[in-house]
Amino acid sequence: MQGKVQDEKKFNRLIAIVSIVIPIVVAALFGVKLPNVEPLSFLPPIYAAINGLTAVLLLAAVWAIKNGNEKLHQNLMTTNIVLSLLFLVMYIAYHMTSDSTSYGGEGAIKYVYYFILITHIILSIALIPLVLRTYAMAYLGKFEDHRALAKYTFPIWIYVAVTGVVVYLMISPYYAY
Repeated sequence: MQGKVQDEKKFNRLIAIVSIVIPIVVAALFGVKLPNVEPLSFLPPIYAAINGLTAVLLLAAVWAIKNGNEKLHQNLMTTNIVLSLLFLVMYIAYHMTSDSTSYGGEGAIKYVYYFILITHIILSIALIPLVLRTYAMAYLGKFEDHRALAKYTFPIWIYVAVTGVVVYLMISPYYAY
């Protein structure tokens, strides 16, 4: 029991650090442009597709656990974390090589776009500790805590994944490529 408490404290410390560092590093790198590098303009549809795939795999993971397939659930959730990291790397790489694209829509749709974008960004930041803590609870075998936290983590993660695709679809006509 003492070992699990120590493990949980270590996880919590690491989760807190990662949850603070990632948004700071992303914000800092967002303003860095690599000189003499071709824009990676092919990346947005790829990382939008990763968001879409993440949403599908999240739904599959819920289906798996509700049908008692714990191993499939675990594999799908691990895959979703890897996909999220891959998305993050691509997102940073794109923004370090390309100028930001302004949304060109007008009227009410512009407000809809910015509402979706802002909630997507805020919830993606909040999602970092939620995902890591939910995953850690399962890893530590604290399945009741895992289930309780997953009830909050899942809908937020689905929202972030789906709105990532929506943001891409709404802004894609305005990309310079």
